[in-house]
Amino acid sequence: MTTHVLILCTHNSARSVLSEGMLNHLAARLGLDVKAHSAGSAPSGRINPFAIEALNGAGIDTGAYRSKSWDEFSVDGAPPLSIVITVCDSAAAETCPVFFGGIGGQPVKVHWGYPDPSNAEGGEEGKRRAFELTRQAIGYRMLQLLALPLKTMDRAALHAALVEIGRS
Repeated sequence: MTTHVLILCTHNSARSVLSEGMLNHLAARLGLDVKAHSAGSAPSGRINPFAIEALNGAGIDTGAYRSKSWDEFSVDGAPPLSIVITVCDSAAAETCPVFFGGIGGQPVKVHWGYPDPSNAEGGEEGKRRAFELTRQAIGYRMLQLLALPLKTMDRAALHAALVEIGRS
């Protein structure tokens, strides 16, 4: 059974999209049955072009990506979520809708904060560099997530492992 991971950020235009792209890319390369999704509480309706550029530069096809609401993942027919990760502080502070799936009917929720690369100084080159560094940092954590025995971990062990990854 596929392990579905939802990554949340307020606007679903940068960090959550980078996370979705990296997790799906790495899971496919490793032959793992893990599927990432991303969404936002107040989606911008567009993906930041620097996020697209960073993912494309890493060989990730972003043609089907779109900025979407987290409400899409709390309705009938939504994928059963095992893990929900917030990647921006404002989304972490918001009250999330009820998501279904996971161990015991609810996904494990954790926060892995990253500075917003959209706010980087140094003009376009500074933003480009910030997006690439954020993509790399996200990729490092996603590799750690994919190294976990996701199919056999109980809820408490999974939560503890994900919290520990977020500290690294």
